[in-house]
Amino acid sequence: MAETVIVEDLYRGYSGKPVLQGVSFTVGESEIFGLIGPNGAGKTTTLRILVGLLRPESGRVSVLGYEPWSAPEDFKRMISYLPEEAGVYKHLTGRDYLRLLAGLYSSSPMEMREMIEYAETLSGLGRSLDAKMSTYSKGMKRRLLLAATLMTRPRLAVLDEPTSGLDVYYSVAMRKAIKEYVENTGASVILSSHNMLEVEYLCDRVAFLGGGRIVAAGTPRELREKYDAGNLEEAYIRAVGGIIGE
Repeated sequence: MAETVIVEDLYRGYSGKPVLQGVSFTVGESEIFGLIGPNGAGKTTTLRILVGLLRPESGRVSVLGYEPWSAPEDFKRMISYLPEEAGVYKHLTGRDYLRLLAGLYSSSPMEMREMIEYAETLSGLGRSLDAKMSTYSKGMKRRLLLAATLMTRPRLAVLDEPTSGLDVYYSVAMRKAIKEYVENTGASVILSSHNMLEVEYLCDRVAFLGGGRIVAAGTPRELREKYDAGNLEEAYIRAVGGIIGE
């Protein structure tokens, strides 16, 4: 299996405080990879480096064959990033937002229409798409943003807490959509989530991040067996619990 993402010995700090201290992992084609850890463990910093928003102090990063922060403009069309606290254009309607984004990423009117139709269906917002986004609840905004993230057909989607703010029904629907997207396109997904049921359902492999390092990595089943745990949440606590308490 070819590797979409290669991260080797990644270091990054803020104000003299180390955040990432030698993080290494790979992500293959058609793989959903979970990066899991407590708040402050460096998950978001890692994701921002992968999409080129931050530079590491040292280490090697290859995403689709490019160094993200010095990649050509076309690189941005191959990836899509959904931050945990992504905002919306409150004066636009949901449909106008989808049209704006599709216009930037599509290469033909037909492709633009297909993108918009896919996002409309995935979001499940119906007539609410014609309302201004300032009227949307947090869950509605998240549904629209996740749909917009996938409608551009990225080869790599980086999702930070993708179902944050969603109720049970739409959380399940969005997880299914992410899984089907990977199966249908062969794309890769890297996600961060505090919802261990979500991680266990979605991810082919998972890495536990603690103390700025990868503490353990493997399939959900391998991690459960390694830590003699009944579920991934228990394995995660056993793997990083001692580090959090240091």
